[in-house]
Amino acid sequence: MNRYKFGVRDIVVVGLMAALTFVFTMFFRIDIPTPLGKTMLHLGNVMCLLSGLLFGPVRGGLAGGIGSMMYDLFDPLFISESWITFINKFLMSFVAGKIYHSKKEKEPSKARLFVAAIVGGLTYVVLYTAKQIIFKYFIAGEAWGAVISSLAIKVPTSVINNTIAAVASALLNIGLRPALKKAHLYDRMNIS
Repeated sequence: MNRYKFGVRDIVVVGLMAALTFVFTMFFRIDIPTPLGKTMLHLGNVMCLLSGLLFGPVRGGLAGGIGSMMYDLFDPLFISESWITFINKFLMSFVAGKIYHSKKEKEPSKARLFVAAIVGGLTYVVLYTAKQIIFKYFIAGEAWGAVISSLAIKVPTSVINNTIAAVASALLNIGLRPALKKAHLYDRMNIS
């Protein structure tokens, strides 16, 4: 059985995309303070999805998870949830990458590209909503009405974030993928 080993190029790609995810979350955002807690519009999810689309499910998942977790580690409001952010963003990028790279063909279709980006974004929205319900209702013991009120503000913001991320990451993929192929990066990293 021929097993692929995670090499130096893989580590560099994961590190670079994680750094871009962190930067796009930290510096390209609009904080929205609400009476029920902080939420924000940011472009970090663009890099999460793009990581999965360009470099596949595992590399993309690691990049999206690590970069987003790093942001949480630098923000006192989110530090305690950083491990959950890693899991959620890993799965977001993983799902997008898995769908896009699911068939071994020379060039995946544009339809599959957009489906992968949309489903990856929806994966995060579902996981984020579940996390909010579990933490606020079951762990913090907040009243169900308060949880729903909080979700009424945070979930639409998450949907907007991920709609922007799905479109932007798909368009960036269309522009960047040919350049990475021309540079033979995909051949050297066993990426279809």
